[in-house]
Amino acid sequence: MVSIAIFNNKGGVGKTTYLYHLSNLLADAGKKVLMVDCDSQCNLTAYALTDEQISQSWSSSGNSIYQAIKPIATGTGDYIDCTPTFVSSNLYLVPGDIDLSVFEDRLGDTWSSAATQEISLRTQVAIYRYVNFEAKKLSADFVLFDLGPNLGALNRSVLGGCDYFITPLSPDLFSIKGTQNLGNKFVTWNEEWNPILSRWRTKGFKELPTAKPKFLGYVMQQHNLRTNSTGMTQGWKIFGDQVNTAVMENIVDRLAPLHQVVSRDNYCLGAIPNLHSLIPYSLNARKPVYKCTGADGLKGAHISKAKSSAQDYSQMVDFLLSLV
Repeated sequence: MVSIAIFNNKGGVGKTTYLYHLSNLLADAGKKVLMVDCDSQCNLTAYALTDEQISQSWSSSGNSIYQAIKPIATGTGDYIDCTPTFVSSNLYLVPGDIDLSVFEDRLGDTWSSAATQEISLRTQVAIYRYVNFEAKKLSADFVLFDLGPNLGALNRSVLGGCDYFITPLSPDLFSIKGTQNLGNKFVTWNEEWNPILSRWRTKGFKELPTAKPKFLGYVMQQHNLRTNSTGMTQGWKIFGDQVNTAVMENIVDRLAPLHQVVSRDNYCLGAIPNLHSLIPYSLNARKPVYKCTGADGLKGAHISKAKSSAQDYSQMVDFLLSLV
């Protein structure tokens, strides 16, 4: 089983759309995939489930991520065996929950005592333990986590339990600057996790994460297509050319000494163009773009464009399949 977080501390770069399409393509390739919505905005959940399914997942008998770990969040017990929701063939989802913001406060309050108090440690690794349990029950090949655009306690906890992370980036100044904050924070998290985990390992505590997710690479998202050698408009290319340098200096060079980088010749996993009006159709149909047809409202050239969009992910899917 391989666990991967789709993460960037900058919003608006298409993280959820990327994860949803990648998950569907991996499932289409015959791999069992568990998606986990750890963003309290619940965009992935809204993409995959109906309103009725979401309401049920949030109920006291529901299976949202917060309902599963609520006993730990409230200090009344351990996680609950909440079976993930079946989405489609080979594809499952642990629904998100707006109450995750409440749990994030608890994560922040217990971080400083996690090295000495078991109840605090169990809070920090609650999502890791629950998701691992459900993924093993499903015999999942991949677990993909959708995270909110921040560097807070919740993302620290989730990323600590992942094998890898991928960073979607837009070719703009804000994404380039964001790589610096991201690299610095991963170094800090590594330093903070080490003494906590070392102490509990010596006590024989089981089900501990490595807290060393490895950087797999970045994905260029939402650039505007042009029929030139780069496929980008000149304005977007200005920043697009700077992205790789920023990633190498701010992420790869910072994390390589910590053994948190997968060695690659090129850290750009691919580029996903801006699909503009196709995304609303996809959201409305609760399908990836490449599965949308005339029955979902598409007309004319949109139908062929939607179908061919799967090709934009082919290089990334092949790479991820090589991990298992």
